[in-house]
Amino acid sequence: MRWEELDREPCSLARSLSIVGDRWTLLVLRECFLRVRRFEEFEQRLGIARHVLADRLKKLTDAGVLRKEPYQERPRREEYRLTEKGLDLYPVMLALLDWGDKWMSGPEGPPLLRRHKTCGHVTHAVHTCSECGEELKARDMTVELGPGAPAAMKAAGGKAE
Repeated sequence: MRWEELDREPCSLARSLSIVGDRWTLLVLRECFLRVRRFEEFEQRLGIARHVLADRLKKLTDAGVLRKEPYQERPRREEYRLTEKGLDLYPVMLALLDWGDKWMSGPEGPPLLRRHKTCGHVTHAVHTCSECGEELKARDMTVELGPGAPAAMKAAGGKAE
């Protein structure tokens, strides 16, 4: 499996990683969820090289995760906003944040807390079955071929080659 060919793999995780699978991209997305929108603010907050930031923003825009929106006409300036596709990455980001809070925080605890506006409580991601509502755990899951599985996988009886 070659990094530049991940988007053609018969695996939804590999295809997703072809867009969001590097540290700078995830940090750009973190800033987007913290309502950062302008190039200079990304650059300042992340301490990232301009060409690297421009590349990541272009990749996310080309993939439909972000969209450019003008905020000034003369000179023309644009900011980056999450699209619906981008907003759908929020549970992924929450899961990574929760993992980091549990396993990477020091004894003082996590650096940021997430508070649910509706109920006012500090919260964390909980993944539940869409059908029965039970919490999803790795040991309770099985995997089977889906309708988009390549014919070679189906012919191999569901085993990846």
